[in-house]
Amino acid sequence: MSTRKRTLSTKQANGLTKPVERLEDPKTDVARWRLRDDRGCHTWHYLQSDEELKQWPQTKADKYHMGLETGLPALQSAKSPLQAAENGLQFFSELQLEPGNWGCQYGGPMFLLPGLIITLYVTNMPLTQAEQTEVIRYLFNLQNLGNKNGGDGGWGLHIEADSSVFGTAMNYTTLRLLGVPPDDPRMRKARGCLYDLGSALNGPHWTKFWLSVLGVMQWDIVNPVPPELWLLPDWVPISPWRWWIHMRMVFLPMSFIWSKKWQYSRADSDPLIRQLRQELFTAPHEEIAWARYRNAISPIDNYHPKTWVLNLVNFLLVLVYIPYIRFAWLVTRAETWVWKLIQMEDANTDFANLGPVNGPMNLLACYIEEGPDAYSVRRHRERMHDFLWMSKDGMMMNGTNGVQVWDTSFALWAVVDAGLASKPQYHQTLLRGLEFLEDQQILEHAEGYEKSSAYSDPPTARTGPKAGYRHPRRGAWGFSNRIQGYTVSDTTSEALKSALLLQNMADPANPSKKLFPEVIPLQRLKWAVDIILTMQNKSGACSSYEPTRGSEYMEYLNAAEVFGRIMVEYEYPECTSACVTALHLFHALHPDYRAREIQRFISRAVQYMHKDQRVDGSWYGSWGICFTYAGMFAIESLATQGENHANSESVKRACNFFINKQNADGGWGESYKSCETAEWCQHPDGSQVVQTAWVIIALLEAQYPDQAPLGRAIKLLMDRQQPNGEWLQEGIEGVFNKSCMISYPNYKFIFPIKALGMYAKRYGDAAVDSRL
Repeated sequence: MSTRKRTLSTKQANGLTKPVERLEDPKTDVARWRLRDDRGCHTWHYLQSDEELKQWPQTKADKYHMGLETGLPALQSAKSPLQAAENGLQFFSELQLEPGNWGCQYGGPMFLLPGLIITLYVTNMPLTQAEQTEVIRYLFNLQNLGNKNGGDGGWGLHIEADSSVFGTAMNYTTLRLLGVPPDDPRMRKARGCLYDLGSALNGPHWTKFWLSVLGVMQWDIVNPVPPELWLLPDWVPISPWRWWIHMRMVFLPMSFIWSKKWQYSRADSDPLIRQLRQELFTAPHEEIAWARYRNAISPIDNYHPKTWVLNLVNFLLVLVYIPYIRFAWLVTRAETWVWKLIQMEDANTDFANLGPVNGPMNLLACYIEEGPDAYSVRRHRERMHDFLWMSKDGMMMNGTNGVQVWDTSFALWAVVDAGLASKPQYHQTLLRGLEFLEDQQILEHAEGYEKSSAYSDPPTARTGPKAGYRHPRRGAWGFSNRIQGYTVSDTTSEALKSALLLQNMADPANPSKKLFPEVIPLQRLKWAVDIILTMQNKSGACSSYEPTRGSEYMEYLNAAEVFGRIMVEYEYPECTSACVTALHLFHALHPDYRAREIQRFISRAVQYMHKDQRVDGSWYGSWGICFTYAGMFAIESLATQGENHANSESVKRACNFFINKQNADGGWGESYKSCETAEWCQHPDGSQVVQTAWVIIALLEAQYPDQAPLGRAIKLLMDRQQPNGEWLQEGIEGVFNKSCMISYPNYKFIFPIKALGMYAKRYGDAAVDSRL
């Protein structure tokens, strides 16, 4: 049993830490790493020969992402907000990649690499030696040592989290599979942390799943994941097609693998696995009664405890259904249908899959079903490179295969709002970004959609089994790139907005002409509008990948334990606001296209925004930290409807909320603990550049009448800007499922540039008073 409790240590946030004195690990020659961007597909390559180095020079972006000196010069010191915005844009433009997008390390979660490394180990398809070296370096650099997150030697759910069984057991296992010996002092420290938490037996469901695949645990410890659930009729309230897309696409291959009870074939004879069987537990491996630990979990990991409903369901599955009712014909039918859905997912994404959790699982399912030499296995293995990213700390695994479309859309919009889009020196940067968005719009229907009963033109939110339960996608933009191929409501909205803003911008030298060509034809922009109109829920709100399909009561069946709000699509003010601002802009430019439907959509969405606002004036954010992020979006959408501080009680309350949270230095700093607790939590490191920019944008959109608090905040952004125009990385910016944080490093460029430019447009580009 764990001796740690979810007490004060887990209620307080961890901030940035100073470098810890660590052992010197082997590392590759970082001068040999190159980032390839093939139409938005990012892969890192380690060059072996001097001839390769000569043929493929290292770019400024390569160097920047690995924490190397870029060689970019110091710029003229900014005396005014717009000069600071220009300095920031000048630096950020140097990081634009050849296809026109920006890349970044979309890291934070510490449970992604283990799933990949375990899968590659059991299928005998290891990383290259250079990749292995850098993964080891990354994991040791992120270990909780010294003053980092308690310094107990473990790893947490994410990079700023306290150590947990999930993070510690999985990353310890990963390091051992990559060849790190158990007597390394950091490994001894990690084992001590794990034992203090009650050993790997106290891991959550995903820990037990992966360690059973590896053969370190036995399948009896894993609560049932029956694929037969996929045979339930669609009208059943708990049918998996109603679950949130990430949950159901993980459950899909997980249920297939669980049903097969597949385990690494050499587990009993592999010396390393036999050693892990001793290292991860405090009791002798052969004496462990695995079934007794199905529900064991450390309090540190137990963010969302299993409900009595789920415990009852598991009890009935284990003691009644599996031994007496789970007939072989039924299992075969379920596995066949699940395998078909896995194949549809692979076909719709060219084996890139939704994300880095279901990707390795789908690879393993293909290995089990079709064998090691199958095309599906080889293609999956190639696609795993899309998730790997070289950073200053080593090689990590991104939370998706990138944020290419998302960040590029925001960047283009920010330059326009900053008032810099008409300057000739930024024309090519913006044009290349627009061309990237054109290239990344999804133009094909998902497999099976056109032949399904759900098909219509324009599309609706209907779906069905022949369409793989996918939401319509033609005309949408995905979060990362077109290959991943999933519709995302706010990404589609931000990309549409950026395209509309640039393609309708008049040339200052000749206002009768457009400054940018029509790169994306109007018909395709209409397709994007068609998709956005399918995203609205009955409440007027929008979700992320598709409208809500199931009840929030489905959380009674949440078996993940480490995440909250994971079972169904929820309603998000951020997504709703993005859709409102995009549709408002499109309607202003093209008032005759689906005008009644657009106006009704906006009206219902704005009603939801008012209803969703909390008593204190805030909105809870689910994709960024937290109230600052959601508040910015909310006020932007209300502003499109003419609401501001002077005439809207909602906007006034939102502004008061922000003003009351302003720090003495003029900025704002909100901790990720706000996401976990749903209450404002101050960041332990004080004001943050990104969150300060978010609030500035919100207050400017609200037409807040007092310049003084805005001026102090602008001064903070300018003071923190470096001589070369960049801003340094501060605390983590993003979140998903309430408890897991994720990094958006480009936000520290995008939003300060936008905030500085907007401030200059409103108040003039005069020097900021140094007395503020």
